[in-house]
Amino acid sequence: MTHEPENNLTQQTLAAVDRFNAAFNNHDVDAVMQAMTEDCVFESTNPPPDGARVVGQAAVRAFWTQFFQTNPDAFFEAEDIFASGNRCVVRWTYRKMKNGEPWHLRGVDVFRVENGKVAEKLAYVKG
Repeated sequence: MTHEPENNLTQQTLAAVDRFNAAFNNHDVDAVMQAMTEDCVFESTNPPPDGARVVGQAAVRAFWTQFFQTNPDAFFEAEDIFASGNRCVVRWTYRKMKNGEPWHLRGVDVFRVENGKVAEKLAYVKG
């Protein structure tokens, strides 16, 4: 028995998340939004305990634009990535300078990909 269609979908999902992550680390809002669906959903890690839910291209674009303006050295280092079908989990370390000192935070993103684009990015952090 072959799982070729599922394997192809998994590979497409990994490629879509890789495109998104590369655009994100380049702080390229246009490329980030090109990597996301029109009806995309992003759930941030703040404010605790549940984070904010941002829906749709315009709102998500505004969030990323503001995020990159206030975090000009933000960088997400993927520690581990795995996918099955149209779902993907990325375990990461987020690094930046805070109060003049190196700072980091660890967490995971849970992605859902539709038609080669990120439809949903749900972020969770440790502690």
